[in-house]
Amino acid sequence: MPILPIGKLPADLLRTLLARYMPTDPRVIVGPRVGVDAAVIEMGDRYLVAKTDPVTFATDEIGWYTVHVNANDVACCGAVPRWFLTTLLLPERDTTVELVERIFGQVSEACRHLGVALCGGHTEITRSLSRPIVVGQMLGEVAPDGLVTAAGARLGDVLLMTKSIAIEGTALVAREMPGNLAGVLSAEELERCRGLLRSPGISVVREARLALETGGVHALHDPTEGGLATGLHELAEASQVGLVIDEARLPVLDECERICRHLGLDPLGLIASGSLMIAAAADRAQAIVERLAGEGLMAARIGHVVRAEQGCMLRDADNRLRPLPTFARDEVTRVFEVS
Repeated sequence: MPILPIGKLPADLLRTLLARYMPTDPRVIVGPRVGVDAAVIEMGDRYLVAKTDPVTFATDEIGWYTVHVNANDVACCGAVPRWFLTTLLLPERDTTVELVERIFGQVSEACRHLGVALCGGHTEITRSLSRPIVVGQMLGEVAPDGLVTAAGARLGDVLLMTKSIAIEGTALVAREMPGNLAGVLSAEELERCRGLLRSPGISVVREARLALETGGVHALHDPTEGGLATGLHELAEASQVGLVIDEARLPVLDECERICRHLGLDPLGLIASGSLMIAAAADRAQAIVERLAGEGLMAARIGHVVRAEQGCMLRDADNRLRPLPTFARDEVTRVFEVS
């Protein structure tokens, strides 16, 4: 039997497993499915939104990072992140008090930034680990009529994207392997890329709230592992629609393009927290763009929703269509394997 590669489970395998182990509790309003990243549970006059996600890539901001990636998926359900729990697994030979205190400090800072309560979890030093792994769980709440998921995109919707492609991946490569980028980025550019985790940042909580307040939002989804392309495929599958994406409209940082060209990576498949995909009614899309711009947040119109049988397509500047690529694993894993 073949060994599975590093990264997310193959989508076909995941579909099989989820079909076999779907929830039977009628209070589970939204259960597990490909493209839907948080569970929703009925709790009287409110819905509880629950999300869990680990951080397994090496990063010196692992605590900050863990809080935000979990909060993002809660916010993409229209919910307010409220409570955070974390499991901290530490390497058996390299764990110091200073390391533990630094991670705790990062988690605490990120929770304060979002107004979230750190309310529990677990810590241990674990055999055979070479670096810390942090598993987060974020809980939030939303009124039933405020629930949004990645499964709500409708035919004719405009697809918006905030910020730019692969903020997370660009920052991660700059932080973890600066020596590989000698001659590609100046010292100033490298430092700017390292700072992308915080500015513009990997959180999409604020832009999700602003878009929802403006109205007309049918679906929200934040691309993460597997990059923007995987996030788009997940949105399309969850909503049972197709997408046409205008390649020339995709906002990509110049530094990201240069890093990817140098390392032989495709920006579309590079881990991508920090951007938010918004499927919105065509008559409200411009209002959302303007509302975000008024708050200092860039948003671009990158495509539109079509019938499912049309598939997910990229349209080039000459109006030619080709299939949106798929990525069996995130592009960043290829770099770490040889670094």
